[in-house]
Amino acid sequence: MIKEKNRNSFSGSIGFVLAAAGSAVGLGNIWRFPYLAAKDGGGLYLVIYLILALTFGFTLLATEIAIGRKTKQSPLTAYGKLKSQWGFLGVLACLVPVLIMPYYCVIGGWVVKYFLAYLTGEGTHAAVDGYFTDHISGEFQPIILMAVFLFVVAFIVIRGVNKGIETFSKVLMPILILLVLGIAIFSLTISYTDGQGVTRTGLEGLWIYIVPDFSGITVKGFFTVLLDAMGQLFFSLSVAMGIMVTYGSYVKDEDNLVRSINQIEIFDTMVAFLAGIMIIPAVYTFMGREGMGAQGPGLMFVSLPKVFSAMGKIGVVVGCLFFAMVLFAALTSAISIMEAVVSSLMDKFHLSRVKACLLETAIALAGGIVVCLGYNKWYFDITLPNGSHAQILDVMDYLSNNLFMPLVAIGTCILIGWILKPKTIIDEVEKTGTKFGRRGLYIVMIKYITPVLLLVLLLKSVGILTFI
Repeated sequence: MIKEKNRNSFSGSIGFVLAAAGSAVGLGNIWRFPYLAAKDGGGLYLVIYLILALTFGFTLLATEIAIGRKTKQSPLTAYGKLKSQWGFLGVLACLVPVLIMPYYCVIGGWVVKYFLAYLTGEGTHAAVDGYFTDHISGEFQPIILMAVFLFVVAFIVIRGVNKGIETFSKVLMPILILLVLGIAIFSLTISYTDGQGVTRTGLEGLWIYIVPDFSGITVKGFFTVLLDAMGQLFFSLSVAMGIMVTYGSYVKDEDNLVRSINQIEIFDTMVAFLAGIMIIPAVYTFMGREGMGAQGPGLMFVSLPKVFSAMGKIGVVVGCLFFAMVLFAALTSAISIMEAVVSSLMDKFHLSRVKACLLETAIALAGGIVVCLGYNKWYFDITLPNGSHAQILDVMDYLSNNLFMPLVAIGTCILIGWILKPKTIIDEVEKTGTKFGRRGLYIVMIKYITPVLLLVLLLKSVGILTFI
């Protein structure tokens, strides 16, 4: 009991919401959400995503935060405290951030590279064909920049919950929101006439983004959009990777969980939507509909620099602000990923924060070097069960996002929905006297709908459901 009483906590709900929102607002919002929205019929995808955020996302988010606050433990030990035979779920939940941290820091290093390029006025070089490939296949620079990114994250985490994570989130999140909003507004004001004399505008791109396109939609097509939106929401909200359990364990018992959960949902959905406004109108204006097919690293590090280059001199400024925003988003997410592991090591093995942080930094550094070498000395190309081609980074991403995270979430639904019963979470949420507004919805979702949707997502990820 003394250990729990002395546990760090957020100073208030604002600190918790900003930290949790910072975790949710990561690279997935910026490079995957816009691509999926463009691919899946714009407004149709947005409507489905919003419905899922208010049901599926809400269920997993509320469950994990409540588990954290109820047990006052990080994921490695929280599940075992709820039900001793279910401690294995905590191990799996902790394994996810251990896997993600190395390659996330590698991508963070790529962002640092581009930010510095635009900051020093060398942004025009970033638009040249082969710039990105030449960088990631280099032997030393990617490792150095990955280490720089990792050490910044470790420095913040080592300072603790209040002086590190909360303080950092309170400064960076407002700046990040302003940058996203500013770039999104600018994206709507641009226009461009191509070599064929065709003029396209940002507002036309916005129309493509927000207006539902039902042309040629089939049952299979609808389920594709549904699973795309669910998969995006899954890791966009940072659920099933131990983060929300960890952050929930730092929430004071007197704080209003219902309000905090709602605010996190709003933050995440708003930034994801604005990321689409930032990117889709700009890419459409300068590259047309065919340019909207890029995703992931290809979108952020290849297509967008070409867009910034086509803007002329203002493109260097916009590119610098954009990559500053991406860097902030990557940092806030990486901090939460590392904290989930550090907190687990502290709770399970009773290590000091400094020792736990140094251990996780060493693990992430070694893993990050392996990932970097996967683009040169240790390069290989294999086909994953879902049909995509992969090397080291992609394999780690597949294991964490497509296998372990759905398994953790399904296990959580079974544990809470059928063994401990939903009342366990509802009582935790309502213990401050605040009514759990979506109580009936929560019970139906946690017991029936969410586990079924997750199972379908998992079966599709492993290549069993190929018809969707």
